[in-house]
Amino acid sequence: MAISLNQLARELDAQLVGDPNHQIDACANLDAAKSNQLSFIYNKKYVPALKETQAGVVIVSPAFASDCVGNALVVSNPYLAYAKAAALIYQVEKKPASIHPTAVLGNDCSVSNDCTIAANVVIGDRVTLQEGCSVGPGCFIDDDVVIGKNSRLVSNVTLSKGTILGENNIIHASAVIGSDGFGYAPQDNKQGWFKIPQLGRVVMGDDVEIGANTCIDCGALGDTVIGNGVKIDNLVQIAHNVQIGDHTAIAACTGIAGSTKIGAHCTLAGGVGLVGHISIADGVHITGMTMVTHSIKEAGAYSSGTPFQSNGDWLKNAVRFKQLDTLSKKINKLIKSQKES
Repeated sequence: MAISLNQLARELDAQLVGDPNHQIDACANLDAAKSNQLSFIYNKKYVPALKETQAGVVIVSPAFASDCVGNALVVSNPYLAYAKAAALIYQVEKKPASIHPTAVLGNDCSVSNDCTIAANVVIGDRVTLQEGCSVGPGCFIDDDVVIGKNSRLVSNVTLSKGTILGENNIIHASAVIGSDGFGYAPQDNKQGWFKIPQLGRVVMGDDVEIGANTCIDCGALGDTVIGNGVKIDNLVQIAHNVQIGDHTAIAACTGIAGSTKIGAHCTLAGGVGLVGHISIADGVHITGMTMVTHSIKEAGAYSSGTPFQSNGDWLKNAVRFKQLDTLSKKINKLIKSQKES
């Protein structure tokens, strides 16, 4: 959508430097942008590109405003302002309300008149789709599911029995919400495992976004609960009875074991692992590939793991790591002998 810089400045609460009537209708990187495109800068290493850009307007902080050669929108948080500008320019087109003839609906469903249901969707009994919902092709919605207003399932999404979605949720392709948790009881005499019935649900708040191929298990007895504003990336595994607080963000390939409680406003970077039955306080930030093995009671940043290095150095350090306990005992013995002497 084309928009004038004057209108964009009002929408972003930005200071406009340049032509208020200039229009842009797309976004691009600084080094590739043209006169009809918007770009932004938030890191000083891109200043050379800023000085050469042909962009129609650049969103900048006050620190970089003097380096901009053309139109500028000056804001305190360029990254956030860019996100809002891109959302204005690339508005998601709402499809007209319809139910595709190949869709199958069960008994006693409640579907608002302005919902969109695409091809090959299968919907079970007693399902509720509130106003403005969109269900993409190939989705499966089991019995007793409730989908809140203006929520969107992109394609091939599975919502298992009893799942509750809040309003304005986005569930990306092939996500599975409410699958059985990993619950088995060992049998006597090495007879294998006995499956424990998974009787709970997944309950999500409003403004939640779930990435592609992410799996969120239903509760074993109680519910798995995802708070308001939670953002979960692709390929994340969330086990049964996990609770995630409001506005927490979780990056790809993270795995969270059962009955873990994560607070509000936390961030978990890529590849993080959390063992089960622990609690994470509000405002905790866990860096990539960290393995969390016990509860975290105070806000702050936490890390574990070994940064990469040459294989030769890693092998030497791995050997030394195995010797740490022996070395510690020797050092303590030396300290004790010095004190005694």
